Amino acid sequence: MSSEALVGIVVVSHSARIAEGTVELARQMAGPDLLLEAAGGGPDGSLGTDAMAIMAAIEAVDSGAGVVVLADLGSAVLATQTALELLDPAVVARVRLSGGPLVEGAVVAAVQASIGDDLEAVRDAADAAATLNKLAR
Repeated sequence: MSSEALVGIVVVSHSARIAEGTVELARQMAGPDLLLEAAGGGPDGSLGTDAMAIMAAIEAVDSGAGVVVLADLGSAVLATQTALELLDPAVVARVRLSGGPLVEGAVVAAVQASIGDDLEAVRDAADAAATLNKLAR
């Protein structure tokens, strides 16, 4: 892994448009150098998830520093786990699945990854987004 490698982010949603929009927002916040991929919708373009698309997205953003995956609902997590079963174990060792919220978690993770935080810190930041108080005064 080079010192310039950044943690990649994969956004998994049942909706391709939600996944793509979340990636678009995260990219605007984190900058163009970060590897982000959307894996949304079923194989036929319907609502759903596709383990093969998730697997391809993980491979696309894996620069060696690791990959954080955020998913919208429980079956997206199951599809991600299926994708992980299909990947090389060396890649799987560098993947962390976040339990954080999809949009806020992806944005926070992308920002943290863009400043060079390591895999565990990026995943922890995504997870912590679940407790962000958006109404703080």
